Amino acid sequence: MDWLPTLWFILIALLWTGYLFLEGFDLGIGMQIGLGRGGEKHKRVLLNTIGPVWDGNEVWLLTAGGATFAAFPYWYASLFSALYIPLTLVLVALIFRAVAIEYRGKAQNATTRGLWDLALGWGSLIAAFGVGAMLALTTLGLPLNENGDRVGGPFAWFTWHAVLGGVAVVAFSWIHSVAFLRLKTEGPIRVSSGQRFIRWMPWCVVPLLLWSAVVVLAGTSLAAWTLLVLAVVAAFFAWFSARAGHEGRSFIALGIMLVGAVAAIFVAAFPVVLPSTINSTFDLTIYNASSSPYTLKLMSIVAAFGVPLVLAYQSWSYWVFRKRIGEKHIPEDHLVTSAVK
Repeated sequence: MDWLPTLWFILIALLWTGYLFLEGFDLGIGMQIGLGRGGEKHKRVLLNTIGPVWDGNEVWLLTAGGATFAAFPYWYASLFSALYIPLTLVLVALIFRAVAIEYRGKAQNATTRGLWDLALGWGSLIAAFGVGAMLALTTLGLPLNENGDRVGGPFAWFTWHAVLGGVAVVAFSWIHSVAFLRLKTEGPIRVSSGQRFIRWMPWCVVPLLLWSAVVVLAGTSLAAWTLLVLAVVAAFFAWFSARAGHEGRSFIALGIMLVGAVAAIFVAAFPVVLPSTINSTFDLTIYNASSSPYTLKLMSIVAAFGVPLVLAYQSWSYWVFRKRIGEKHIPEDHLVTSAVK
C-alpha cells in the first residue's frame, strides 16, 4: 500500500482545486456585494446567482481540511498549530459571511442591511486571503524544527509568500466572480461584468501565476513546468475569448488556468507537504506525515463511494439553477417588520 499516501496527496490537491474554483466566485461575489457599489436590486441579483449553491461549495473546504487531518495528521497538526491565529480569523470571517448571507434579507432597516453587507464583504475577503496564505505557506514553507513545531512568535508565518498567496486567491476570486456573473446574469450587470473582465483579468491572474512560478522554480519537475505553461496559455485564451464575446469559453479557460497553476504547485512540491525554512531535513513529506496504511485503505473505500455521489449531486444542483437572472426577476424592495409588538 505504498501508493496510498500518493493517492491521498492527489485527492487533497483536487479538493483544494475544487474549493478554489467553486468557492472562488462565491467569495468574489461576496466582496462585490459588501465592498462594491450598486443599488439593492443589483446586490440581490448578485446574491441570487450564488444563493442555491454557496453552502455546498463551502463543503469543499471542510472536506479538504478533514481529509488532511485523517490522511496526514502530522501535516495537519504542524500547519494548523503554526497558523492558529490566522485560521481562527478565517473561521470567524466564514461565520460572519454565512450569517450575513442569511440575515441581510431579514434586516428591518437599510442601516442594518448595510452592516450585513459589510460583514459579507470583509468576511469573504479575509477568508480568501487566509486560505491563500495557508496554501502558500504549505507549499513554500514555515519555520519548523525537527518536531514539526513552529519556531518564532505567533506572527512568524507572516512572510512575503504568505502575502503573495493571500493576494493571489483574493484577486482570482474577484475576477472569477466577474466571469461567473457574465454567465449567470443578463442586462446591465452582464455588460459591466464583461467590461471589467477584459480590463482587469490580466492583472488579477498575475499573483497566482507568480506563486506557481516560485514553487516550480524551486524544483526540477518537467511536469510542473508543463502545467505552468498550460496555465499561462489558458490565461491568454481566456482574455482573448472574452474580447471576442465568448463568455463560456473565457470562463472555462480561466478555470483551466486555475487547475494548471494549482496542479503545477502541488506537482512541484511533491512529495513534500510542508517544507521547513530552517532545514530541509525537517520537511514533512507524504511518507513521514501520513496515517497508517489501514487508515488510508479504509478512507479510500469510503471515498470511492462518497465522492461520486457528492459530485453527481452538486452537478445536478448547478444544472437545475443554470438559467440567467436579472433585475427584472427581483421583486420590489421591502423591509421586514416585527410581527410582535
